[in-house]
Amino acid sequence: MVVRCTKKMLDLLGARSGTLVELAPTDDDWYLNVLWIERRKCLLLVHSGTLFSVFRADVRSADLRLPGEYVVDAIQSELREEELPLDTFSALAPDGVLFATTASRRTLGFMTEMAAELGYAIAQAGGLSGCDIAVLNHGLRRTLHNYDGYTTPIELVQATRPA
Repeated sequence: MVVRCTKKMLDLLGARSGTLVELAPTDDDWYLNVLWIERRKCLLLVHSGTLFSVFRADVRSADLRLPGEYVVDAIQSELREEELPLDTFSALAPDGVLFATTASRRTLGFMTEMAAELGYAIAQAGGLSGCDIAVLNHGLRRTLHNYDGYTTPIELVQATRPA
């Protein structure tokens, strides 16, 4: 599993160029960015091929000591929330997580849109303390995106699942 991190995320993880892999981008890559909302660290994780997203608020540095484990746990938690099999995405093993730099401006553009949607929803709720993070995640995965035609991330995930 490849997790492509933004520069801000790499700085947060303390990743050095020697710890990053150089692989060609694929639709199975995940993209990870740090968002600062109300001076609190939040993470947005997005699957490149489906735009399936995972938002985590109020992340602590201790949570990221084992970033591969944190990322896999977050994805699996949201798969369970959506009642999807844990093998929906390939290779979700904490010890198999490889970190790389971003490679798709398109995916980063979708993440920027998602971050704006999150900011708006959080403001509408009166701040992070008034938000239900599960509801935010549920909504993100049901927001229309022009990903080779207008569709939602949850529809893309379901379309890629074998019958």
